[in-house]
Amino acid sequence: MNSFIAFYTIIKKEIYRFIRIWPQTLLPPAITTALYFLIFGKLMGDRIGSIDGVSYMNYIVPGIILMSVISHSYANVVSSFYSTKFQRNIEELLVAPIPNWVILFGYVGGGIARGLLVGIVVTCISLLFTHITVNNYVITISVYFLTATVFALAGFINAVFADSFDDISIIPNFVLTPLSYLGGIFYSVSMLPDVWQKISLANPILYMINAFRYGLIGVSDIDIQVSFIITGGFIVFLTLFSLLLLHKGIGIKN
Repeated sequence: MNSFIAFYTIIKKEIYRFIRIWPQTLLPPAITTALYFLIFGKLMGDRIGSIDGVSYMNYIVPGIILMSVISHSYANVVSSFYSTKFQRNIEELLVAPIPNWVILFGYVGGGIARGLLVGIVVTCISLLFTHITVNNYVITISVYFLTATVFALAGFINAVFADSFDDISIIPNFVLTPLSYLGGIFYSVSMLPDVWQKISLANPILYMINAFRYGLIGVSDIDIQVSFIITGGFIVFLTLFSLLLLHKGIGIKN
């Protein structure tokens, strides 16, 4: 019972945190998304035509939605947990009779909530530019949630190792952003030369975007089962690694 109350308290705090500053957390992705659809979808889409029998506008919608989920689920956890470390509030959690998994899932749950809410906002913006009939609701919702979980966990690990506020921006700027843009958001991997197709297969975001695209519009460059296996594997690994860091107090107790 105490664990449930602690979990509820942490996740409630995390959700209130980003809802309270919604002009900074929810409004920017809406504006950015509108620009993506206006520039890439409307202005360039008509010239590009279609990909795999799907209009270019509809083809890029899944990737843009998931890119927003990735960046904001990650950003919420990394900024929040590092702020807790920086302000020394983490000590109150560590001395309290709260299991490590409650701390982890509380912060990750807040990241998932923000990622999913931003994804809904971006989806609503996309409906102003095009109309999509969902191909498979189960796959769409599953990938939506699992992807937010992966990057919320990754944000937690980044926050644990971060020693300054500059450290929490390195991974998003130099790792997540390039991997997202190279993950097939604006193009099909089949359009690349053979050598770059093989290199692209090392990008985990490619599998998530293609699985989400299949769920929405029924088109994918990657086997869906492989996408779920890779995404699930990342969740298990990152969860165990995060719990290990909390158990040893790495980046927290020293």
